[in-house]
Amino acid sequence: MKHPVKTSVTVVAILGSVVALLFVLSLGVGPVPLSPSTVVRALFGAGIEEQRVIVQEIRLPRAVLGLAIGGMLGLSGAALQGLLRNPLAAPSLFGAPQAAAFGAVTIIALGLADVRSFALPAAAIAGAFGSVFLLLVVAGRNASLLLLILAGLAISSLAGAATALTMNLASNPFAALEIAFWLLGSLEDRSFRHVLLALPFIIAGAVLLMSRRHAFRALSIGEDSAQSLGVDVHRLRLVVIAGVALGVGASVAVAGTIGFVGLVAPHLVRSLVGHDPARLLLPGALAGAGLLLAADIAVRIIPSTTDIKVGVLTAIIGVPFFLYLIVRERRSLGGSLT
Repeated sequence: MKHPVKTSVTVVAILGSVVALLFVLSLGVGPVPLSPSTVVRALFGAGIEEQRVIVQEIRLPRAVLGLAIGGMLGLSGAALQGLLRNPLAAPSLFGAPQAAAFGAVTIIALGLADVRSFALPAAAIAGAFGSVFLLLVVAGRNASLLLLILAGLAISSLAGAATALTMNLASNPFAALEIAFWLLGSLEDRSFRHVLLALPFIIAGAVLLMSRRHAFRALSIGEDSAQSLGVDVHRLRLVVIAGVALGVGASVAVAGTIGFVGLVAPHLVRSLVGHDPARLLLPGALAGAGLLLAADIAVRIIPSTTDIKVGVLTAIIGVPFFLYLIVRERRSLGGSLT
């Protein structure tokens, strides 16, 4: 029988290698295809000047954001699943991205900041924080899966309706159109300015979630048992809310709404590392990073007359996967749905 810790280390090493490969491939895919060796040389300042500009100034910010945002979404999904002890928990199902988008759109529509202002991630983080906090308040401490999904659906619908209303009331129709395309989710045409806007908040959110990873293990046997082991469940809940809000809010602020990565990524690796939520966080983050990088590569190579938004592709993949999970889990979840 394999030791679980050794297995986790092996899985993390393999996932890290896959993510590194996808990162390099992301730098090479585009209108001007570049080989991996050319990409590596350009990253270190060697090779033709045009290739260095393409890699370092055009594609590198996009790849860094794909790595950071995908990793944060995967980590947030794994953390929420550990906190709520539900395999269907994810930021996108509980309205966090939609509420974050509402906060960012409001700032843009009111003309209080442009898309390169730090006010944008701040507003998006506030929206995400409010949605997750409201979910836990409305659903209660011991909510069933059905209640959580219904509360998340209500919050998501409210945030979506508020976003649509804000766009309708926008004085500039061109701004409303730009916001509509931005909401679809994309990493296209991003610069290091966007990286600097999002990365500090994403790192802070990831640190918060990873710092409480051992508490998830105790929580998996129940809140009462976790409290008897010294875990402050109320504080843990607030830390997870803050971590998810920081990471998801900053991600939405620079890339729009990218759904279902947080749901799919933890399930891709759960069978490899077991059901211990403490060991799932890092592999879940790596799986999320790899998934978003792969999706961003795919939207660049799929033949189309217009650019496909990466948020659209992740939704196309994520919705059938979500339905599959419901079918797979319906027996075990049947008692919690009633």
